[in-house]
Amino acid sequence: MAAPAKRSRTVGPPDCREEEGGDTEDSDSELDSEEEEEEEDEELNEEVNVEFEAHSISENDKNGIKKLLEQLFRKAPINTADLTDILIQQNHIGSVIKQAEFLEGGDDDDDDEDADEVFGFISLLNLTERKGTECAEQIKELVLSQCEKNCDQNMVEQLDKLLSDTTKPVGFLLSERFINVPPQIALPMHQQLQKELTEAQRTNKPCGKCYFYLLISKTFTDKSKARKKGSSAHQKEELMFSNAEEEFFYEKALLKFNYSVDEESDTCLGGRWSFEDAPMKPLRTVMVIPADRMNAIMDKLKEYLSI
Repeated sequence: MAAPAKRSRTVGPPDCREEEGGDTEDSDSELDSEEEEEEEDEELNEEVNVEFEAHSISENDKNGIKKLLEQLFRKAPINTADLTDILIQQNHIGSVIKQAEFLEGGDDDDDDEDADEVFGFISLLNLTERKGTECAEQIKELVLSQCEKNCDQNMVEQLDKLLSDTTKPVGFLLSERFINVPPQIALPMHQQLQKELTEAQRTNKPCGKCYFYLLISKTFTDKSKARKKGSSAHQKEELMFSNAEEEFFYEKALLKFNYSVDEESDTCLGGRWSFEDAPMKPLRTVMVIPADRMNAIMDKLKEYLSI
């Protein structure tokens, strides 16, 4: 599987300490309070290296994968339980990200729970092979309906034709993770997935050959700037990606469009985003990438995400 990667995270606030008894002057109390605040700030800013490693997808990962899928689809009518089951069944494709090591001396029960926690995953659903299954049809219906609402008729016809052509399979690429997991983890995950897809094609296993990849990316724009400028060209310039590496997929996409999810709730990323105190509008960006452009994308990932 993919090699472990490191990330830094901010530790939580320290446990509250009992106040010492005894009479003190007000000035001393204020000074003590200031010193405690400074100490807490220092602890909050502390960074800890955490090792991640990739594992094959298993039944134990069901809840973690489902939660990440719900983060992507929000309130969209997608059967995430059905989709999760399929991804687990075809475990020759895809990986999950888990924490590699735990501090000694901790509670064993807590460590067992942490060991099974899924911080991210990558996989692929071949929409052509899975034609007729509930989740595959729902995904196609979702992207087509949003395309009709947000694009011209020419784009709609192109997308519909592409999703209907059974001679050129379309793979729905899924790469989801917690928002605080850095993009460097994406490089080994994508590299491993490409190897697994090649092997699946060689051995005639499910997924196999894909002529196109469909990707739904979590993106957002600055609301204030969008209001000032208003043009679609400006919004494209200001498009930001929750998974930073997906900008390289966007650059190579044959078809691409955005749709808003501003009015829907989100389980992990929050209903209202903020970035440097600016109000953010959450979007989903749909991309279709020809398979023959994946090598160029992988080269970009190596250039910018190598650890």
